[in-house]
Amino acid sequence: MTSPLFQSLQLRELELNNRIMLSPMCQYAASNGCAGDWHLMHLGQFMVSGVGLLMIEMTNVQARGRITPNCLGLYDDDCEAALKRIVEYCRQLSKTPIAIQLAHAGRKASSQPPWQGRKRIPVDSGGWQTVGPSAISHSEQIPVPQALSIIEIEQLVDDFVMAARRADRLGIDAIELHGAHGYLLHQFLSPLANQRADEFGGSREKRMRLPLWVFDAVREVWPEHKPLGMRLSGIDWADGGMTLDDTVAMSAALKQRGCDWIDVSSGGISYAEEIHTGPGYQVPFAQQVRAETGMTTIAVGMITDARQAQAIIANGQADMVALARGLLFNPRWPWHAAIELGVELEYPDRYQRCAPANMNPF
Repeated sequence: MTSPLFQSLQLRELELNNRIMLSPMCQYAASNGCAGDWHLMHLGQFMVSGVGLLMIEMTNVQARGRITPNCLGLYDDDCEAALKRIVEYCRQLSKTPIAIQLAHAGRKASSQPPWQGRKRIPVDSGGWQTVGPSAISHSEQIPVPQALSIIEIEQLVDDFVMAARRADRLGIDAIELHGAHGYLLHQFLSPLANQRADEFGGSREKRMRLPLWVFDAVREVWPEHKPLGMRLSGIDWADGGMTLDDTVAMSAALKQRGCDWIDVSSGGISYAEEIHTGPGYQVPFAQQVRAETGMTTIAVGMITDARQAQAIIANGQADMVALARGLLFNPRWPWHAAIELGVELEYPDRYQRCAPANMNPF
């Protein structure tokens, strides 16, 4: 039996065995931006999970771009060496393609991890001065960020480029730029965070300028045969924020530049958001981007059921599905989905005996 969810997908010269992606999930387990043993465990388990693409968590291009002091980075030689150890270990486990999400948290940086309340860390308590497109805070209870100067914007682009070069040296197969969830590139796109009066603010086209510049700069140094995509927040869920029309326009501009996919999420820009959640609640955003631009899209958001995921692909709503919490809860989700959908998967040699067809005491 064939299953749309388990059909291969070609992205430039990278072939994925199926349409299931491990969504990038912050682990807050790095030291000075450097990956450690937690990442060996966390990513290692998903290399043998049956996913078609493994996406390393949000990885920051500047130290001040980290959400928390324990977020992952790829901004110096130590970060690169630490991640090299993780990637080399993962390569020993399977041939699953590995991607990485490059980002900068902007005004949402210098924070505590979720289990400590996400409160901002003051400079005198180990935090740092945050930056953004404008001196506009995420909420009244959070310190105002410093508006980026033109020189700092130029440095930011250079740092995205340097992180991409490091990723290539590590043998990473694909890059996703993070333009969603209220982080810096999304902040430039959203009128709720960007009220600049220069060439990087104002009209939709001006607000798109920096994220497109980052994409162009990374694409220029990223090998031609390797895919490059971007995550966008489909809507801001708040008055005066980004609309789906804005996201479609950004996606169309990215398509013209050779973008290989749009990973469509939503929200994250403001505490004034009113998000209406439910199973697959963000899938329509991916569907509309795909329909209006012809872009390859990835759907995310409370996708937990195998038949739900398969229907998204079969109905043309998206080309891939990305699972986060569902895979954290059940790292063998692809195996179980394959059984439910009547598909035979290859198991790692050491796990062959756990396949239902092979279960016997010998």
